[in-house]
This record gives sequence, structure tokens and C-alpha cells, in this order.
Amino acid sequence: MICEVIVDIAHSEVDKVFDYVSDGPIAPGARVAVPFGASVATGFVMRVKESSDCPAHKLKRILRAEERPALNAECLSLAQTVAARYRVPMALALRLFLPAEMRTGKVAETYRTYARFLGDVPTKNAPQQAACLAFLKEKGEADAAEVRKRFGAALGALVKKGGAALEKRRVLRDPYKEVAGTSPSHTLTAAQQRAVDAVEHTQKTVVLLHGVTGSGKTEVYLTLIARALAAGRTAIFLVPEISLTPQMLSQLRARFGSLAAIMHSGLSAGERFDEWQRLRDGSAKIAIGARSAVFVPLENIGVIVLDEEHDGSYCSESAPRYNTFDIALLRAAHNGCKLVLGSATPSVETYKRALEGEFELVTMPDRINARPLPDVTLVDMRREVRRGNASPFSAALRDRLSDCLAEGQQAILFLNRRGYSQTVLCRDCGYVAKCEHCDVSLTYHSEEDCLKCHYCGTKYRMLTACPACGGTHLSYTGTGTQRIVRDLAALYPEARILRMDNDTTSGKEGHFRILKQFSERKADILVGTQMVAKGHDFPLVTLVGILDADMSLHFPDYRSNERTFQLVTQVAGRSGRGREKGEVILQTYDPDNAILRFAAAYDYEGFYRHEINLRAALMFPPFALIVRVMVTGAENDAALSALREVYEKLQRLYAAYPEEFLFFNRMHAPIRRIQGKYRYQVLMRLSSARFLREIYDAAAAVTRRDALVYVEENPSNLS
Repeated sequence: MICEVIVDIAHSEVDKVFDYVSDGPIAPGARVAVPFGASVATGFVMRVKESSDCPAHKLKRILRAEERPALNAECLSLAQTVAARYRVPMALALRLFLPAEMRTGKVAETYRTYARFLGDVPTKNAPQQAACLAFLKEKGEADAAEVRKRFGAALGALVKKGGAALEKRRVLRDPYKEVAGTSPSHTLTAAQQRAVDAVEHTQKTVVLLHGVTGSGKTEVYLTLIARALAAGRTAIFLVPEISLTPQMLSQLRARFGSLAAIMHSGLSAGERFDEWQRLRDGSAKIAIGARSAVFVPLENIGVIVLDEEHDGSYCSESAPRYNTFDIALLRAAHNGCKLVLGSATPSVETYKRALEGEFELVTMPDRINARPLPDVTLVDMRREVRRGNASPFSAALRDRLSDCLAEGQQAILFLNRRGYSQTVLCRDCGYVAKCEHCDVSLTYHSEEDCLKCHYCGTKYRMLTACPACGGTHLSYTGTGTQRIVRDLAALYPEARILRMDNDTTSGKEGHFRILKQFSERKADILVGTQMVAKGHDFPLVTLVGILDADMSLHFPDYRSNERTFQLVTQVAGRSGRGREKGEVILQTYDPDNAILRFAAAYDYEGFYRHEINLRAALMFPPFALIVRVMVTGAENDAALSALREVYEKLQRLYAAYPEEFLFFNRMHAPIRRIQGKYRYQVLMRLSSARFLREIYDAAAAVTRRDALVYVEENPSNLS
């Protein structure tokens, strides 16, 4: 038998199939150890055949093969599609389907030995044996290590006498053991039932579930998953943030028990391996996780849910640079199932496709039990400054916070900036402290008394004098979450305050710990960045304060209006989800801004009409395609040389078909250096995707060891 093998080396020079001889049956998808050059490499069997075009004496034999294939037929096919679509080596595409540590052999199954009671045996003159036997008789079985610790050699003696037996069993490492959840009533509201029926009865593969925050979209998802399982099928549930997975997992476990498995990068290597194994062997039927969970090796998928479909985190920023929607759509088509996109604020592109009939549009315009959406008050911060209020809190927000705390309710304050202050500025010469490795200013973190780069994580000692002029008049500009917490503590010394940002949520339990404390009323105010804006349901939150609401409007990105509307709407939706009506204080220096007005009125239709007309006039997506060829290198000259090389290739395409290019130019990336790498780009706006393949080919043709060249389509981050 001949096996076609892709060797697990992500390099273009070995990106091809190699034939190997197998002495026994091996199924496609199995991982094998094969001789490769002077070493042994891991590979994936892609196909099995009877003969090879390579001479028999040149064929090498497979050394080892796993019994159960790691990848199923769908995964192999999907990997081939990903490799071709995004121009990456096949090995890189195949790696998407496996936990990283599993590939490198750094993780394996864990086993534990148990002592089990078999029957009474003589223990005369052996009190330890008698005690051990009585213990096992009462328990039935126990961890052998614990039994030995308690009774010493007595356990071994009992095993010899036949009173006990030792049994080695596999132990699964269970992430979030404490996440259990209680199973609520599953009675659907009329709106939820209509949504479920619409999803099940449409002939279209993709369904956009457009429901306001608090409309009960999650129960629609869970019902669709329950029906898929009842039909003997499986399900994938994708969320944009790791912070949302414990909350959603608790609901899935309450409904489906151990059938739900979680997959995300915050798990330990062993936990991720065991959860992956449960999905592969079929003992788990539901995969929940962030972007990478779309690649889990489930079979016979009955529904795929992409919650908060508008979120930019669904686009991968490392090779292969895939969009999760594209992968989910391929899997839905392969399995003949529905792909449900859920959002209170769908992306402009998605909503346009739904309105034009490509996707089925299902709307849920009202909150559960007709609860009103929270009132939104726009506060003009310019007036606050004129009145002498230099604090981050308007008078209206301070008053409402006082009322909220007095009434025993909870509040969330949102600021999309972590740290204490944004930059450190020398007032003598204008120097701004910047990272040595990235072309960005450093943020001051008061708790650690250091400056930190939010792109590469490098920490610097706090300045005592300006390194440029020696001046000591240093000022802190901007406001971060740390400073907000400090100022709140001064205003409300009795209030219990939690902070939720990248600095406080490190580790697997970071998000879960903070959200659990807040949900259990162990805090009165939650201060956080974007991770507090999505999906969380806290019935006692009646006030949301949005600080610097217009900050994201001024990013140099065609999506800045859309992202601001989505962010404001999502964070406002955290208020008033219980019995009490909610309120939102939206602080801005631009109260007449149309986007903020639409968000304050929850007017998605008005926002969409405004935005789609603007993009049509300017020819931005979805009326055009933005393509960026990025060039990065540790040495500036090497990056520039690679830029010139790829630009010349693309320029020939531009010269031949100028009508296809709405914009074409080469330039520095907006952030010129990140993590020590110089960054350049060729930026294009195309009227269609007609020449996308040629652009990928041009980038792939520039193969250099001192520079990296890659393509991004409609990148979620243009910085």
C-alpha cells in the first residue's frame, strides 16, 4: 500500500506530496512518522493508493502510524481549500485542525490508577489492612495514590490476597470544572419560536438573526443545537471573545451536560488536548469556542452558530489569514446544515447580503417580555469642561452612579483604553515616550509603576526626566481604566470596584473569575474595555456609563463609523436586562455626530442607510475590495527591497488593467514598526475580486529569508 504524505514542515520547498510504503492498513487523515532526509518527521496521510510513479527502490517505509486518524475526510478537504485559497503551505493549513502541543508531542493522555474493592479477605493481626479494606468497602473505589498515602503497604497486600484490584483508567482534564449552570425553563417566546421556525424552514444555507440586545437570541441558538442533537447530529457554537466562552459554556452544560466541549487558546495544553479528543471520538457533540473552534474535527454537523458575527476578531491576523465566516460556510455546505449569524448590530456587508436575499433575514426587534431598551442620555463634555469639570465623569454620570449605588443596583463603566494614562509627554520639548520595538507611544500603568507597550508587551521603567532634553515637567495625557478605578474609589469609597481589561484577565480563569464575582454581587461597579461590551447578562445592572464615546470615530479606518455604532449599541445593551429599567450615560465631545445619534436611538436601519450610501459614494466595501500586501522585516533595507520587488510585480498588473484599480500605491504602514519589524504596504482598492489570485501569486513569488510578504483582504485592522 502506498500513502501520499504531507510532511509537517511549513515551507514552500517541501510543500508537496511524498509517497511512502505502508506495511499495514492506514486511513487517510492519520498522522505518521516517516524518514525525511537525515531525520524523522511527522506527516499526514492525504490519500492511499495501490501504486506510485516513484521507483520502488526509492520509496521509504512509514515508521509509525496512529490507529485512529486525527483528521476526518472533511478536514482534509477543507485544509486543501484553505491552502489554495490563502496561498499557504499545506502543512500550515493542516495544523489548524490540531492542538499545537499535540503536533509537537508535548502532551499526551493522562491516566490514574484506582483501587477497587473486590471482597472480604482475612486481615487478622493486620489492622492497617483491615482499615484499608473497610475504607474501600465503604467507598467502592478510590484513587490508589490517596489510598497508599493513607494506608501505606496495606493496599498491595490486599491486592495479593484478592480483596482489592488496581485499575488504570484515563482521566480527562476538565476545564472550568466549576462552570455548571442551572437549567432554566426552555419555553420559547412567540418571537423565539418564529425565529427557530424561520431558520429550520428556509432553503438558504446562511441565516442572519438580527435581534436587539436582550431579545433572547441565545435561547434560539440553544434550541437549534438541541434539535440538531436530537437528530443525531453535532453543533459548533462560535463566540468572538474568550471572555464569553465560560458564560456560554455554563448555559450549554446546564442544557447538554458533558456533551459540550470548550476550545480556546486560554486552556492548558492538556485541557485543550482532552477536549479535542472528546470531540474527535464523539463523546462530545458540541464545540464552543472562539475563532479556531471552527476547525474542530466534528462529523455530521447539524448547525453552526456564529454569535456577534460583526466582530473583527473573527478575522485571523496570522497565516493563514482566514475569515471565520468563510470557513464556517464551507463546513455548512459540506454538512448540509444551517449557518446562523447572530448580532444586534450586523456588519454592513452582512446586512446588505441579507437585504438582497442572499441570506435569510430573521429579525427579533423586541426584548424578552417586552422589556424596554435603556434610555440613552448624550452628555456634551465640552460644557463640562467649560463649567470647570476636568474629571472623566460628567455631573450627570456622578449623580446617576450615586443613585445606582444607593438603590443597591450595579453599574458598568466602559472605556476602550487600559492602563492609567495613554502617553507620557514632556512639556518642555514635546517628547513622547515610545516603544523601542514599535512605532507607538507607551502607556503608563500605575499599579506596576512602569511604561508598557500594548503591541509587544515590553515594559520600561517610569521616566523621572525627559531623555531628550532632561526636563522634569512630565505630564500624563489621556485616561485609562486604572485611573478610572482610582478616581471612582476616591468618589465612592464604599463602592466595591472591579476592573476588566487585558491586564487583569491573564490566564484561563481571568475572565471567568471577574465575571463570576460581578454576577454574585461581590462588586458594585465593573470598569472595563471592549470585553465588557458583548454578550454578558447581569440582571442588576441598571446603569452603563460610556466614557470618550467618540474616541473610535477618529481612527483612520473606513469602518470607524460602523465600529463606533456597534460598540456603543453593544455596551448600552448591558443595562436594564432585569426587572428594573436601564439607563445609559454616553459622554462625548461631539454630541451632534450622526453615528452617536443613531446609536443613542438604537436606530440600526438609519445607521445602515447612512453608512451604505456613504460607502457607495466613496466606493468602499461592500462596493469594492480592499487588498493590502504587507511587507515586514527586522532590517529596514530588507523590508524596502522586498516592497520594491512585490510592487514591481503588482504594478505590471495595474498597468494592464487600470480600470480594475480604484486606488493603488505603496507606502509605510500607519504603524511603521511593531515588535521590532519594519512595516510597509502596497494598498489597493479593487472594483472586483477578479485579479485576487494574481495578487496572491505576486506576493508568493517574493520568497526571502529576511522579509515576510503576505496578503490581507478587507483587513479588520488597517494600522
